Amino acid sequence: MATSGTVSAKASGTFVIGGDLTVNRLGYGAMRITGDGIWGEPKDPEGAKKVLQRAVELGVNFIDTADSYGPEVSERLIGEALAPYPKDVVIATKAGLTRQGPNQWLPVGRPEYLQQEVEMSLRRLKTERIDLWQLHRIDPKVPVEESLGVIKKLQEQGKIKHVGLSEVKPHEIDQARKVIDIVSVQNLYNLGDRTHEDVVDYCTKHNLGFIPWFPVAAGKLAQAGGKLDSAAKKHGATVSQLSLAWLLHRSPVMLPIPGTSSVQHLEENIAAADVKLSDAEWKEIEESAK
Repeated sequence: MATSGTVSAKASGTFVIGGDLTVNRLGYGAMRITGDGIWGEPKDPEGAKKVLQRAVELGVNFIDTADSYGPEVSERLIGEALAPYPKDVVIATKAGLTRQGPNQWLPVGRPEYLQQEVEMSLRRLKTERIDLWQLHRIDPKVPVEESLGVIKKLQEQGKIKHVGLSEVKPHEIDQARKVIDIVSVQNLYNLGDRTHEDVVDYCTKHNLGFIPWFPVAAGKLAQAGGKLDSAAKKHGATVSQLSLAWLLHRSPVMLPIPGTSSVQHLEENIAAADVKLSDAEWKEIEESAK
């Protein structure tokens, strides 16, 4: 599988977020450009910026981050590396998870907190409007109507273009849509973990972007010599590329955002856009991954 020269995210096709933001479907998730445990500065900040810049060179125009990645680090590096943004680049961020230390995450959905975080995201990302803002988690202690009520006001002020949700079930999307227009959902989903199949179907039916986090199959399924490994070798691809290509095949609303801190790995991921299998071959891989 070629990983340079002709590699482009454009080969993944396009999706229109919210009816007016056209993105190439294979994006980039900026969680990994932080320290261990998604905490603190990366070991190589300049290298992280080079990955972001290379992603855009390779046709990636959908970049996903969150205020809690670092915290603050990922957003700041994106602002430093890419602002002012090319007009076709869409930056998505999230708020609603707080950090108590490495690998620790607690939801906070109080309106005044979310408003503060939107303002801080705008500053770090060096932009006047967030293209896609996502509620990182619904806070069980705060009615979602309250959390999203303040976001609607910020949207009306022009500080947020579109709104999405993360880690939700179909009935929660319905509930949120009564408060504000929802254009995307970001849930855990990959070839080896299809727990949220109903949410993918919901998003496909309603033309909402589905952003699978942790998009590459891992663990036993991805082991050397396994069925996925064999299928990847047969098609001249890596397990990562096959995982990403399957997601693109799974639904036209799918927007995979593989993350990495390595330019070489980034190029390998983007090359997944060129992996093409027949429906029968995909079905066989799906069956073997159950």
